[in-house]
Amino acid sequence: MPRSYADRLYSTRRKALVKHLRERGITNERVLRAIEAVPRHAFVEPAFQERAYEDEALPIGNNQTISQPFTVAYQTSLLDPQPGERILEIGTGSGYQAAVLCEMEAQVFSVERHRALLQRAKRKLQGLGYRVRTRHADGTQGWPGMSPYHGIIVTAGAESVPDPLLGQLRPDGGRLVIPVGKQGAHIMQRIVRTDEDTYERESFDAFRFVPLVDEE
Repeated sequence: MPRSYADRLYSTRRKALVKHLRERGITNERVLRAIEAVPRHAFVEPAFQERAYEDEALPIGNNQTISQPFTVAYQTSLLDPQPGERILEIGTGSGYQAAVLCEMEAQVFSVERHRALLQRAKRKLQGLGYRVRTRHADGTQGWPGMSPYHGIIVTAGAESVPDPLLGQLRPDGGRLVIPVGKQGAHIMQRIVRTDEDTYERESFDAFRFVPLVDEE
């Protein structure tokens, strides 16, 4: 069946977005292919669909946003999920980051504290054929019943690293990518669990995220 004009238009815009991300320094080709494959316009509000492939965060309701494509590509590159790995996402939001992880052939688990956002994201992901196991819960507690994970990615800014997330990493190289710091100045960190009680930490660039809320 011939592709519609809208399909061709969005495909062209995704290619342009990938070119832009390369120019900004994203070099992981698997991440770039995933970004090019996911229809970001399907995850934004109808009023913002014309801006879906601009490199900016957009509102999705409940005072939350769909992350800027550069931020998604940056975090995913640091996590570097491999096919078949179990990846936990903290903050389902629109579902876009989960879709990118699915395109990279990870087994994706996702936790969201806003029930309305989670229900909308589940419908969208299912409609597009992405298999994501989701849970409505406090993201700072992770999802212990499905642990351990090869990787955990946090899509909200934490003032400190939640201990439960560290404990849910595999002790043979499980990695956590999380923005940490005061609101408006979160430093991206990657923490690798090298054995039961040892973690290696690296700090990267500064970003701005909505806050990670501890329900307790």
